[in-house]
Amino acid sequence: MAEEFSLFNEESPALTTEQKDNELKETIWKLRAPARTISQIEQPTTETITVSASVYFPVPGQTDSTPFITADGSRINEKNPKKHRWIAVSRDLHSRWGGEISYGDSLQVTGLSHELDGMYIVRDIMNRRIRNRIDILVGEKDKVMGYWDEVQIAKLN
Repeated sequence: MAEEFSLFNEESPALTTEQKDNELKETIWKLRAPARTISQIEQPTTETITVSASVYFPVPGQTDSTPFITADGSRINEKNPKKHRWIAVSRDLHSRWGGEISYGDSLQVTGLSHELDGMYIVRDIMNRRIRNRIDILVGEKDKVMGYWDEVQIAKLN
């Protein structure tokens, strides 16, 4: 019977709280960050297209007879057209004529200016004589004019 009681005096084979904590610390120290930096980790890439860019106003001389309605049927805010951040693309870029861009696509535009670079939504199409260009919708009162070469566009969706 003495042997039976001696079993109670021996340490239990179960780990103590302190032992569990030490084991957990060892496991944590064994976990290492990847050897690559964040910039080395592959990021999803979006194909960019180099185009020229200009601005247009919603006026009959620069559009058609319905200057406040875009080619996809969207209505332009007459008081502040620039707030929409909408663009027109040349037909060679549009999917209807074999391009890769459709109405409603979001495009990241870079290479214009600090104020104009950013995301735009394709809502309009340009005259058939224009090739490889985007047109940024602004209002006459915005006092934005310009023509840019080597502008980069990337489809976001």
